[in-house]
Amino acid sequence: MNNPLLENTTLPQFSKIKPAHVEPAIDALLAEARKVVEQKLIATDSYTWENLIEPIEESEDKLNKAWSPVSHMNSVVDTDELRDAYNACLPKLSEYSTEMGQNKDLYLAFKQISESDIYSSLDLAQQKIITNALRDFHLSGIGLDEKKQQRYKEIKQELSKLSSKYGENVLDATNAWTKVITDKKELAGLPETALSQAKQTAKSQEKDGWVITLQFPSYIAVMTYADNRELRKEHYTAFATRASDQGPDAKKWDNGQIMEDTLALKHEIAQLLGFNNYSEYSLATKMAETPDKVIEFLEDLAEKSLGNAHKDLAELQKFAKEHYGIDELQAWDMTYFSEKMRQHFYQLSQEEVKAYFPETRVIPGLFLVVEKLYGLKISEILDFDSWHDDVRFFQITDEEGSVRGQFYLDLYAREKKRGGAWMDDCVGRKKIADKIQIPVAYLTCNFTPPTADTPALLTHDEVMTFFHEFGHGLQHMLTKIDYLGVSGINGVEWDAVELPSQFMENWCWEKEALALISGHYQTNEPLPDDLFQKMLAAKNFQAGMQMVRQLEFSLFDFKIHQNYNPSKGGQIYQILKQIREQVAVVSVPEFNRFAHSFSHIFAGGYAAGYYSYKWAEVLSSDAYSLFEEKGIFDQTTGRSFLHNILEKGGSQDAMELFIDFRGREPTIDALLRHTGITA
Repeated sequence: MNNPLLENTTLPQFSKIKPAHVEPAIDALLAEARKVVEQKLIATDSYTWENLIEPIEESEDKLNKAWSPVSHMNSVVDTDELRDAYNACLPKLSEYSTEMGQNKDLYLAFKQISESDIYSSLDLAQQKIITNALRDFHLSGIGLDEKKQQRYKEIKQELSKLSSKYGENVLDATNAWTKVITDKKELAGLPETALSQAKQTAKSQEKDGWVITLQFPSYIAVMTYADNRELRKEHYTAFATRASDQGPDAKKWDNGQIMEDTLALKHEIAQLLGFNNYSEYSLATKMAETPDKVIEFLEDLAEKSLGNAHKDLAELQKFAKEHYGIDELQAWDMTYFSEKMRQHFYQLSQEEVKAYFPETRVIPGLFLVVEKLYGLKISEILDFDSWHDDVRFFQITDEEGSVRGQFYLDLYAREKKRGGAWMDDCVGRKKIADKIQIPVAYLTCNFTPPTADTPALLTHDEVMTFFHEFGHGLQHMLTKIDYLGVSGINGVEWDAVELPSQFMENWCWEKEALALISGHYQTNEPLPDDLFQKMLAAKNFQAGMQMVRQLEFSLFDFKIHQNYNPSKGGQIYQILKQIREQVAVVSVPEFNRFAHSFSHIFAGGYAAGYYSYKWAEVLSSDAYSLFEEKGIFDQTTGRSFLHNILEKGGSQDAMELFIDFRGREPTIDALLRHTGITA
């Protein structure tokens, strides 16, 4: 059959891809990739970049370009058939990856190149690919005996299946819960935008009244604005118990055993490779040198933030008691009364702010920010193939008129789409003969969709999320490295990968940039200065509480992997309880099963690496402080960030690149200053 995944098109043919195409295409491409390795290894005993590494990179790029749209569609237009096809390929891909990592002849060939005279004639990026490959051979068990290598392979396959199942359970549990409301009084407090969204959801499900769901825009609207405390409690309970043994769908999609099995297998793989635990193993590819350094970094931040966090909570409790007669705040009250308090003290309503951030201003405004910083032009392409009607497509050109990158934009929440926001790699940059393969990114968010009368209106937090993901996209698309292994975000240490994304968020707080990205959706009036001043005044509202919440997640993730004990099991909630006693200020109910839907670490790449967000925030705050000194659109500083960070990808160590840009190693001071936390 004609298989769109096997046709060498510049971009994926989404509308033609059917579940039946997936497995045959992946089988064919895996067979081809294996054949290339085998043939290149026997063709000579004097290996070079050209006769070994380049052809392998070429065959793996074909495989990546076929798998990328499949994996992406599995996240954004999930169906049972696609899910089955996707899951059938996971063990095959895992097996191939392990097989290559344990191929002794391939390892010796890379080693030979690294020790030969030609190594010094390779450029920095090529040398880095070889260094990374030799490290990865060791992390894939090249030094193990045959029995242990086999066990390693089995574990990797099993982990791949568990990760996929965990994500499916969260998605299914999220989609399963809805509540139909026929009496509008029950939704008192909800703003018009949230009500019309709930109305639209009801209509799409052919129901009367309003429908609220566990999709994040619906959930957060209820938690922030619903005056009905019982409704908030019910909604919170459903959300906080997704995919667990508790709540309205108790045990139906329970991730409990998957988490236990995942931790056990990760611990086993770390020990097979000679590490004490998975946290140690995880740091082999990161900037942080030792687990102690990570714990020390997180606990130091916690110590500096806890005073502010306790003060934040005390102020919230006092406010709720004085103004609303609430003696004891519950978990489902926190967001609601925080919003009431923000409105009271700063006269700042998120709804009022949203009116000034229609996507019709935010998107072109962001493009202007990028143009001013880096001299780039972003234009929309209307004729393209897509997986959903909501999707848009753009390209980036530089000052010479060369196309530097392209990206898909899929911004709205919907059923069958994984929650959250992310950037992913569709096509990576590489040189093919005398041509450059243009990098292409997916940028995915879950914002409230537009209604018949209103464009999509974004909260300021959502604007920051959009800027954040775009920062990841820029690192992927603006790379000038011509080898896949270290172009874009490839090969960048995981705890530095959030630097360009968090860095972009800073422009969301600058008056000069806000003039470009905001304007009232009805009148186009600019964001009023008094509203901006209120936003600034409220910027660090509850910053202490927010900081310790992120530190709670980071410490929990790191310690469940560091302290895993096979005789005791994961002790997931015992460890979480200890961490909360150490750094949390807000208590949660016994039924809360946060870890059961913590997809970042159980279904994403952040296991023993969630601390990376805070680690990279230190880098991004410090990098941005140079713009604060020179001017937020200073072209020299902008071009320096472009050339030293964004264009270099993973071709050098992140610390070297940071020093090239900043002139010194990073310090924590700018982060504390930006969050208003006084050490």
